[in-house]
Amino acid sequence: MGCSIFPTITLPVFALIIAITGSPLSVQARESEMPHLIQTVTEQDVFEGMLALDLFKTPVLETEDCAKAYENVKSCVVRIQMGNAHGSGIIWEITPEKIVVATNKHVLEYWRDEDSYVYFEQGHYADAAILGVSDQYDVGFLAIDTYQFSYEDIEKFRTARINEEIYEKLRLGDEMFSVDSASDTEEAEYFEATVGDTHMYIEYFDAYMLYGYGFAKEGMSGGGTFDGRGYLIGMTTGGTYWNETAGVPLPDIVEAYEEIVQMKSENMAE
Repeated sequence: MGCSIFPTITLPVFALIIAITGSPLSVQARESEMPHLIQTVTEQDVFEGMLALDLFKTPVLETEDCAKAYENVKSCVVRIQMGNAHGSGIIWEITPEKIVVATNKHVLEYWRDEDSYVYFEQGHYADAAILGVSDQYDVGFLAIDTYQFSYEDIEKFRTARINEEIYEKLRLGDEMFSVDSASDTEEAEYFEATVGDTHMYIEYFDAYMLYGYGFAKEGMSGGGTFDGRGYLIGMTTGGTYWNETAGVPLPDIVEAYEEIVQMKSENMAE
């Protein structure tokens, strides 16, 4: 399976406490008796600090350069392996308890807990569970428990940079690229394209999609589509043999996630 074809905290700073008692000492005595100062910051402290300071987002460029932007976003892409089938995914959110991965709903139709897993570009494999799928859009989310990684491992992951205003400013001919999280190998690659229309109705999907001119192939479903600076603008969903691409627009992904999170919260409250 793969692409559909239409006619395809402030960082915790630990106070160093020095107990000084008794009568005043000479400088030499004080120097010899004062304890050594040891700063103890654990990997958990660093992780929690990165969360609090919102440091897990991929960097973006000042000017468009797809090749450089791709190097920045590689750390937020994953491969979703489901038996012999596979698709791509995007690290959407990192919390103390879980890592959320976004992908196409049609990719998750192949998901079976017993033989499916997520492969990270940094070389890690992880079990996951479906967090939820959208009723309206071709979007779904996986949740991965963070206990499967060390804090040092998680510090290397990044979430896609999301800014809906960037999407609204897209125009015909703007540069963009789609990331294939390894259709044939364990190395991701990217394909440059240009924006055709940010809100084109495509009958095959029965949805308004981000339409572009570029290459897509099997295995790219659920992967990120980024602008030339590295902002996430959509989710690659399909392509044709005539170098046309279609993806779920960023605002729809955001809406789908908010609905799923809200539904989960309401279910827990019942």
